Amino acid sequence: MQDEQNPINPDVKHRRIRSFVVRGGRMTEGQQKAYDANWDVYGLEVADGRISYEEVFGRTAEVVLEVGFGMGASLVEMAKNAPEKDFIGIEVHPPGVAKLMMLAQEAGIKNIRVYCHDAIEVMADCLPQGQASTFQLFFPDPWHKKKHNKRRIVQPLFAQQVANVLKAGGSFHMATDWEPYAEHMMEVMEVQENYENAAGKGNYHPRPEWRPLTKFEQRGERLGHGVWDLIYTKVS
Repeated sequence: MQDEQNPINPDVKHRRIRSFVVRGGRMTEGQQKAYDANWDVYGLEVADGRISYEEVFGRTAEVVLEVGFGMGASLVEMAKNAPEKDFIGIEVHPPGVAKLMMLAQEAGIKNIRVYCHDAIEVMADCLPQGQASTFQLFFPDPWHKKKHNKRRIVQPLFAQQVANVLKAGGSFHMATDWEPYAEHMMEVMEVQENYENAAGKGNYHPRPEWRPLTKFEQRGERLGHGVWDLIYTKVS
């Protein structure tokens, strides 16, 4: 695993972190067929390097990035409901990527693209800097055990990496159903000098109507589980 430079201080190097752990990446025959049939339309290759949003989508529009979209249903729904925006999903789980592309194809959606790769590397090597309108991180792995807390994706360095791809005034939107992780997110983000809490310092944000309820979240609500949204605006 290669070292990477700290984007704040290039003289300080960090071991490159991974945004997610791949679990059960093997696809069924059907998923493989869906993946192969739709990749040329929706897939983006890391090997192609830095992209231009205008070239990828053939227009100039607000761009929404989402990391860890799972099986893709909510991201496809957002793209369908906001045809004036363009969406790029990043996910390391091939079956989820295959499902998202299949759903997008079935719905005739053109304003969505996907990377099947680790988000940290995509953000560093492929995405334009300072151009995206929104960065979404919904229900990431909370790493419940205290000894694993350091594996949580929301850390100060990651917050800076997100800021690098957001334009001034862009939003970093997080959601979790694990209250200790919500508290961790809040602790990390409240001290970031280039972000402001859209709900006011120390406050969680009401769930925006445009964020679809996932099946996972609906089940949690039936069981009485809470969900916490946090939205931070890049100010510099």
